[in-house]
Amino acid sequence: MLGFSGGVDSSLLAVAGRRALGAEDFLAVVGRSASYPEVQYGRAREIAARYQVPLLEIDTHELDDPRYLANPVDRCYFCKTELWTRLQDVAHERGFDLIIDGTNADDLGEHRPGLRAAAERRVRSPLAELGWTKDDVRAAARELGIPLWDAPASPCLSSRVRYGLAITAERLAQVEQGEAFLRSLGVTGDLRVRHLGAVARIEAAPAEIPLVERAWQRVTAFFEGLGFGAVELDPRGYRRGSLLVLEQS
Repeated sequence: MLGFSGGVDSSLLAVAGRRALGAEDFLAVVGRSASYPEVQYGRAREIAARYQVPLLEIDTHELDDPRYLANPVDRCYFCKTELWTRLQDVAHERGFDLIIDGTNADDLGEHRPGLRAAAERRVRSPLAELGWTKDDVRAAARELGIPLWDAPASPCLSSRVRYGLAITAERLAQVEQGEAFLRSLGVTGDLRVRHLGAVARIEAAPAEIPLVERAWQRVTAFFEGLGFGAVELDPRGYRRGSLLVLEQS
């Protein structure tokens, strides 16, 4: 059974797992909550339909956990604990003896507290165990014709909220709507709206920054309409883990 996000890593495993094991012995499970981006949900459903991957959707309730809502630097641990606990229940009910996720070898060197939750519940990570990097995953997905092989990563919406700033459904919606608006302007590639409280900070791929600058008046008006007091465009562009750097500075 696969914890399925709709990203390229888990999509590769969904397609390969379905082909190797068939529909009876493989199941992809999506955990849905306010922290799960709709764009990822749409991708997961598209992949499942296109490749006839058995798909189950369950609700997760990490937003009911005050430890998660407090948004500490190990917030992801509480989210993944909720997810894997619920998937363990499904596995037990349906007779699955192995749960896997899409962690790749590159992920092992990053700040990912959720990996501890996976290890505690014996979730396996075949891509990481094979030593496959993100580039390896994308190459394999492209070879298999998986349409999102080059799609930018889109982790959970809570990862955009500054550590220590409480996670709320309203803040998650602000982030999601802000990113959707920027995409509607034509922004492609890596993109994050960092929620810093009263301020939103936009991180886009360097090549996309001129596009955002040209539409800046529209951008500021939209973000003010979302309830932000100010919006900033980071001239350094998108950087993985920038909120952790901000926390440590």
